[in-house]
Amino acid sequence: MTVRRAHSADVGALIALMREFYAESGFPLDQQWARGAFTRLIEDPELGCVWLAEHNDAPVGHTVLTLRYTMEHGAPSGYIDDLFVRPEFRRRGAARALLSALIAECRLRGCKALYVEVGDRNTPAMHLYEQMGLKPFQDGRVLLSGEIDR
Repeated sequence: MTVRRAHSADVGALIALMREFYAESGFPLDQQWARGAFTRLIEDPELGCVWLAEHNDAPVGHTVLTLRYTMEHGAPSGYIDDLFVRPEFRRRGAARALLSALIAECRLRGCKALYVEVGDRNTPAMHLYEQMGLKPFQDGRVLLSGEIDR
């Protein structure tokens, strides 16, 4: 298993992984939108970056780091935007390797915090995130979101 930074030539493989990731949750994937999102992120490293896990040169997983500046920390914070490993490669170290690369990048960029959203029933993911030092908010905060109209 190897983990490396994704390049623009990897966008097709990343879309295929994302399609599987979305399918597990029953969400459709707009492939054109995904292509644009991956391309923009890969071409503008100020926004974050993407890693690809491979086994025998075949893609088996990916993770996406996006960045934001937080007043709470007075520094950048990282956000694990996506983490997916194909089912047949789970529990074999791919997710841990992807997260290790992502966390190392956060340290290089001076991030003071790292956030991730995870389904409340996804106990394997929650366990892995806790092993990597991430814990649920215990201070009563609730994450809210909404789309901004143009």
